[in-house]
Amino acid sequence: MQTRYRGDATRLAAGAAADKFGLVMTLGGDGTVNEAVNGLRAVADESGRPAADLPALAALPGGNANVFTRSLRTPPDAVDAAGRLIEDLASGRERCIGLGTANGRYFTFNAGLGLDAEVVRAVEGRRAHGLALTPARYTRTALRQFFRVTDRRHPAISITRPAGLCPDPVYLCIVSNSAPWTYLGGRQVNTNPDAGFDTGLDLFALRSLGTVSTLRTLRQMLADRADPPRGRTVRTGHDLAAITLAADRPVAFQVDGEYMGEAEAVEFHEIPDALRVIGLPDSRADWRDQRQVV
Repeated sequence: MQTRYRGDATRLAAGAAADKFGLVMTLGGDGTVNEAVNGLRAVADESGRPAADLPALAALPGGNANVFTRSLRTPPDAVDAAGRLIEDLASGRERCIGLGTANGRYFTFNAGLGLDAEVVRAVEGRRAHGLALTPARYTRTALRQFFRVTDRRHPAISITRPAGLCPDPVYLCIVSNSAPWTYLGGRQVNTNPDAGFDTGLDLFALRSLGTVSTLRTLRQMLADRADPPRGRTVRTGHDLAAITLAADRPVAFQVDGEYMGEAEAVEFHEIPDALRVIGLPDSRADWRDQRQVV
C-alpha cells in the first residue's frame, strides 16, 4: 500500500500491529522507516506488548541516504535487498534491536539539535521546490548554511545530562543509536563509530564552529578510522542511558534525518530491545565493512 501523506506510514504500521500481523515491510527512505517504527511502538507502548510480540520490520532501501538499512548491512539496491530479505525470512534470521527516543519520538539511528538539523531543514525546503537531493546538492546546502546562515558566534545548546560531560555551551549536538551518522553518496560520515543497536546512546557535540577546527573535525568524520573525532572543540559520550539538552533560544531539531521544527529542550532515552528486525545486524560491527555493500 502506497503512503499518501506524512504520518501515513505510522497509521498503517500501527494498524498492522493492532491486527497482529507478523511482518511490516517498507520501501522508502529513512523517514518512512521512522514513521513505521513509531507506529509499531505506539501500539507496544499503549498495550504493553513486548517487541517480540510486534510485527517484525523488513526495510527495503528506497530513499536517498538509507542510513538505517545500511546500518543493517542491507544491499543498497532494492531488488538485491529484497532477495536478501527473502533469504532472511526463509531462514528465520531476525533479532531485537534498541532504539532511542527524543521527546517521546522513537528514532532508529540518530537525532540532532543545532547545525545538522538546520541543514536538514534547508534540504527539505529545496526538495519541496522539486529539486532532487544529491550528495553534491546536500554538500552545497551544508556549506551555504555553515558560512552564510547559521549563528557561529553564540552557542545556544547546553548538555545538562550527563552532568559534567560538557560544561560549556555547544553549537550542535548529535545523538546516535548506530553508526555511521549519515552518508554522502557511498561515503560514510561518522561522529560516533562505536554507536550500536545493543548499546546505549552516543553523543557528539561541537563547542566551536571555527572554520579551521570544523574542517579538521569533518576530515576525521570522513576518514577510514574506528575512533570518534577528537580535538579541543569536540565532546563525545558513549553508551549513555539518557541525555538532556537545553537551549537558550529555539533551535532546529531533526529525528532520523526528518526536520521536526524548533525546540528549546530535548530529552533522549535509550530503549533496549524495542524493535524486531529481519536480518542479523551486528550492532558493533566494523563499519568499514559497509563499503562492501555501498
